[in-house]
Amino acid sequence: MSHDQSDTHTEGEPTRLPTDTDDGLLVIFSGPSGVGKTTITRGVERRVPDAVFSVSATTRAKTDADVDGVDYRFIDDAEFDAMIAEDDFLEWADVFGKRYGTPRPWVDEQLRRGRVVILEIDVEGAKQVKSRRPEATAIFILPPSSEELLERLRSRKREDEAAIQRRYAEAQREIADARACGAYDHFLINEDLEAAIDEAVDTVTRARETRQARSRGPVGQ
Repeated sequence: MSHDQSDTHTEGEPTRLPTDTDDGLLVIFSGPSGVGKTTITRGVERRVPDAVFSVSATTRAKTDADVDGVDYRFIDDAEFDAMIAEDDFLEWADVFGKRYGTPRPWVDEQLRRGRVVILEIDVEGAKQVKSRRPEATAIFILPPSSEELLERLRSRKREDEAAIQRRYAEAQREIADARACGAYDHFLINEDLEAAIDEAVDTVTRARETRQARSRGPVGQ
């Protein structure tokens, strides 16, 4: 027997709305530095209806260029520790002494609303999320070639050659890890940016349609 939860509410949980569908889609985007993943991710957010971008929490200091709640949610170590204790992260990591994590309650609320929730996280984070949410769709963005990736890193003119080579070596390691770990459902090559955005949008749209069809069940039931 089905149970109507529309008028039940447990303290601490968001109020259920009549429009809640429970057929939201969690989408992970990853890729090495210089591959264009942020541009692709934002393109998907703009073009997919009801898509929302998950803002990570971090303990790093806010810069003048940062907007709290848009770039990151800036919190202190004590709050981060409390969120870990409450199992309030889908994934988190320590990066050079500063911690970053994906807040679980906000993501779950958006999924209940039937939205497409986009995470832009690294391979280690993707492994954590897929272990907890195997139904998530994970997409890894690849460069057309190693040579092209190195050229893109140099063209940004942000770092000296030694730093570029370190970033390039890390990118090679990350690509190898992504291919081997089994967390990713799709590998998308960004040779032409607009074509890559189109492919990413198509991939997310198909995954969403599949998710919605499963949640509805067979016709006539």
